[in-house]
Amino acid sequence: MDRINNAKFIPYGRQWIDEDDINAVIEVLKGDYLTTGPKIREFEEKLAQYTGAKYAVAISNGTAALHAACFATGIKEGDEVITTPITFAASANCVLYMGAKPVFADINPETYNIDPDEIRSKITERTKAIIPVHFTGQPCDMDEIQKIAQEYNLTIIEDGAHALGAEYNGRKIGSIGDMTTFSFHPVKNITTGEGGAITTNNDELYKKLVLFRTHGITRDKDILLKDKGPWYYEQQHLGYNYRITDIQAALGISQLDKLERFLAVRRDYVRKYNEAFSAVEEVETPYQLENTNSAWHLYIIKLKLERLNCGRRQLFEEFIERGIGVNVHYIPVYYHPYYRQLGYNKGLCPRAEELYESIITLPLFPKMEKEDVEYVISNVKEVIQNHAI
Repeated sequence: MDRINNAKFIPYGRQWIDEDDINAVIEVLKGDYLTTGPKIREFEEKLAQYTGAKYAVAISNGTAALHAACFATGIKEGDEVITTPITFAASANCVLYMGAKPVFADINPETYNIDPDEIRSKITERTKAIIPVHFTGQPCDMDEIQKIAQEYNLTIIEDGAHALGAEYNGRKIGSIGDMTTFSFHPVKNITTGEGGAITTNNDELYKKLVLFRTHGITRDKDILLKDKGPWYYEQQHLGYNYRITDIQAALGISQLDKLERFLAVRRDYVRKYNEAFSAVEEVETPYQLENTNSAWHLYIIKLKLERLNCGRRQLFEEFIERGIGVNVHYIPVYYHPYYRQLGYNKGLCPRAEELYESIITLPLFPKMEKEDVEYVISNVKEVIQNHAI
């Protein structure tokens, strides 16, 4: 097969859907409920049990999960929330949705995650919460972040979009901070098509999250201000229609059954990548924090550009020409034109900016065949060696 002439293209991520998933969705389509039915509660209970959290609230997508968590925290105009610039824009946009200000803290140059010392340096009297992002699936240094949060009475909203199945000190991500958000977009570790969730151990936060995803409306007799009959409901907050469907929840239940198998394949492929690229002097392979087990949503190599006779863009384009669907995760959030208009400028987080200039994401997903992994390895090594000084 002449892969270089695009006989096959390997994307950086792709879902795994099998007959069990298809049948689970078909069963719902043949039933009485397509949305807000029993599958949602079943999915939530299964997710809570898996992560070790008391509650899970399924929601329409990962961005909605972040928005809901900010609402439940009580973030408002004038507040500040500290997060990382090396993330998808939603991790900061959710703060803007509440009228508050995202504050960007620089990263640890080894883990690429937010640096607790940098968090501490950004705290002011306006700081309300911290949104650490478990970038690529590697858990942040949660012990230090929790110490800071306790010292300053801050809420921790973990962005676990990459980290379902990851472990920190023997605990699953989803059971540590005040709330943890997840995404089930097709490139994530499991998918519901579009979809997301928030996990928490806090009763009050749970109630606020459930209200927020359904317009702020409740029929729960325990919290109604009045009870005028079986038809009666109240809007108690300005919420959103962020509901997920039974169709999606059924897919999520089926996908959760395969998550550990998916993770095992990802970790096996990471071992192959690490072994192959560790001897390439022009490349730095990912570091993993002690006492953690990454979910490996992404595999990112850092290029040592001083050892190459070309820039990242040329390498990127050559990989694409060979059918390797590389990507870059992420453009620092405050580089985007919208954030520049808000007054954010380059230079805020020098380590994050340096990282952005030198990283490339390689394909990594369970549906890859072993020959795909070998193809990526051999061609990445060949392209880099062709440009080595």
